[in-house]
Amino acid sequence: MTLHEYHQSGDRILHGWRFPVLNLAHAHFIFKMAAVQGGLVDAVEEKDIKTEPSNDSGGNNNAGEARLLSPSPGSSASAGSAKSTTGAPEDQSTLLAVLQFLKKNKLTESVDILRREAGLPEDVLDSKGTDSSGAGSGAAADSADAAGGDASSLLSRVTGSSSAPAPAPTKAPGEDQPDVNVVLSAYSQQGDPALYGVYYNGLKRFIESVLDCHRAELSQLFYPLFVHMYLELVYNNHENEAKVFFEKFSGDQECYYADDLRVLSSLTKKEHMRGNETLLDFRTSKFVLRISRDSYQLLKRHLQERQNNQIWNIIQEHLYIDIFDGMPRSKSQIDAMSGSLAGEAKREANKAKVYYGLLKEPEIELPLDDEDEEAENEEGKPKKKKPKKDSMGSKSKKQDPNAPSQTRIPLPELKDSDKLDKIMYMKEATKRIRLAPDNLPSICFYSFLNAYQGLTAVDFTDDSSLIAGGFADSTVRVWSVTPKKLRKVKSAADLNLIDKESDDVLERIMDEKTASESKILYGHSGPVYGISFSPDRNYLLSSSEDGTIRLWSLQTFTCLVGYKGHNYPVWDTQFSPHGYYFISGGHDRVARLWATDHYQPLRMFSGHLADITCTRFHPNSNYVATGSSDRTIRLWDVLSGNCVRIFTGHKGPIHALAFSPNGKYLASGATDGRVLLWDIGHGLMIGELKGHTDTIYSLKFSRDGEILASGSMDYTVRLWNAMKAYDDLETDDFTATTGHVHLQDNSQELLLGTYMTKSTPVIHLHFTRRNLLLAAGAYNP
Repeated sequence: MTLHEYHQSGDRILHGWRFPVLNLAHAHFIFKMAAVQGGLVDAVEEKDIKTEPSNDSGGNNNAGEARLLSPSPGSSASAGSAKSTTGAPEDQSTLLAVLQFLKKNKLTESVDILRREAGLPEDVLDSKGTDSSGAGSGAAADSADAAGGDASSLLSRVTGSSSAPAPAPTKAPGEDQPDVNVVLSAYSQQGDPALYGVYYNGLKRFIESVLDCHRAELSQLFYPLFVHMYLELVYNNHENEAKVFFEKFSGDQECYYADDLRVLSSLTKKEHMRGNETLLDFRTSKFVLRISRDSYQLLKRHLQERQNNQIWNIIQEHLYIDIFDGMPRSKSQIDAMSGSLAGEAKREANKAKVYYGLLKEPEIELPLDDEDEEAENEEGKPKKKKPKKDSMGSKSKKQDPNAPSQTRIPLPELKDSDKLDKIMYMKEATKRIRLAPDNLPSICFYSFLNAYQGLTAVDFTDDSSLIAGGFADSTVRVWSVTPKKLRKVKSAADLNLIDKESDDVLERIMDEKTASESKILYGHSGPVYGISFSPDRNYLLSSSEDGTIRLWSLQTFTCLVGYKGHNYPVWDTQFSPHGYYFISGGHDRVARLWATDHYQPLRMFSGHLADITCTRFHPNSNYVATGSSDRTIRLWDVLSGNCVRIFTGHKGPIHALAFSPNGKYLASGATDGRVLLWDIGHGLMIGELKGHTDTIYSLKFSRDGEILASGSMDYTVRLWNAMKAYDDLETDDFTATTGHVHLQDNSQELLLGTYMTKSTPVIHLHFTRRNLLLAAGAYNP
């Protein structure tokens, strides 16, 4: 039985540990000595302590199996421990140390119970408190603030000096010796700061000496241990030791942590840590490592033999080791998933059921086309093209078994104008070009010339009739892409003169005097970073550095609402595919779900450790994806507000997200120039597309899901064979217990084309309803 498992009436909580001090045997149980008088050693049964309970309801005992590496005291002490030991000097000191510690923490009831069972007088603490005040050093001396005064000197007799690792006492086969310093680590700072480098270097030499198959997995420990040891030195004001430690071992870390190390190198004083939220999050959240059982056993055995307390304590407090059965992962597999601020995702994080299917389409009768329109389709009539569209998973009239129920979240009812738009969409879809590797889309690029205001965001309407841009001068500009000009609604006085029963009432309410090719919307007081049209083209959202999201009417070209909830810049916002709802994310690291008719957010999605840089709705509107500067992507359930997927693998902040039309896949792009493909249902990375040399700012799937387009700051648009990436994947990988997919390095095979601009970074992409690709960016002379 571990210390955590005691639940008796006399228990007391001390700094997170449960101390059942009921009798003298329990006092020995708490502070077990490394060697007692006569050289006898108590046998202790080795036990692993899970850092977090497993949530695996399926009975899989491997899920979430993360363990502390220190052995816990056994469930029963040896016979010698239960004897009255008031006569032995070392045991008397141990007992007094316990009593002093309990008294220091004002646990008088436990003090009285223990003192009576030990047969000690009431004034024993007063008379004995200064007997050994001159003894002790190392950890006990450093822990004056935790145990204080005389208790420190008494505790030092139990712990010994921890400035150097004590040699492990001899023990019988099958027995493990508990380290008292692990028990006391909650209350005292251990070790000589000058020895941190020795401990780290010792672990490094051990990992470099193990077999190749284990080395890659155990090497994952280097980065989190390095960061935490450095921060511990800085936090405890050992600035010189911290500087030496950083200079000696920072070069051993993986290249994709270079940006983090630059930030870390600037933290040289304790005061600096208070102002750095990201590093504070790193220190308070558990860094997740996924390691095979064989590699874990090697590590545990090494640390127990060396009794390396600094390493043990950091692993206990700051690391979560997710153990899996099976072969150790290769270096390439580990590198593919590494790089985020908090390590990999726990396996339980990606086990929740996700309803990624599409909602059933409303029954709308499609009017027959004119004969001349049908004659144009020489290769096949619309009836023959519809099954192709459905087979690609774009829109389906049958209920998808993986789809959520229609009423899972309340969605707005279709208005007559929406139904007319659906009919137009279905007509356009019958004329859609079927894309393939040998039939690539045409690309139309909209270059913003003389954009001295600084173009920061672009969006197209779904029917590609309007384009909007957000600018650094705090303005939003809207253009008509078609010959039809932008017009405002007439004034109230003029509207009263209109015959409301006329067939062309929607045309009559527009004021021809206001017609122009573009409109400028004023209201924000900072650069506009995110922009999104509503599906019905009546509204436009914009998010800004001023911390607000504004809803603009495209009938009057005025601001209707300013949504205030974020306290810092809002980097992105997007409307739901069904309208009404929208999502926003920004510097405050919290994504917010809003409804257009509520001035307060409906949901707040908290979990990212850094800025939320991009947001996207799932095609069925039941889920929201967020990309962050912490290099992770999270999928959130709109209904419950829970995070149902965490994807790690990017080596830089994420700036682009795109769902496939069938809702099954997610693509992401980041400053590392890589496009990663994810299977949402299984929660796994299924593809890595390499080729861009700069930040990827936009991703878009073609309407049939065949082609993925990516736009980057390297002035190129690239087209990828998305379907081949899915088909090349081994389906057996999805059922593997380890949950690791071996990715093929086939980016060049999947790359269908690269299209250079003269000097225009690509910040937005959009496929029209007929699969023409539109791109946009500001010319950079």
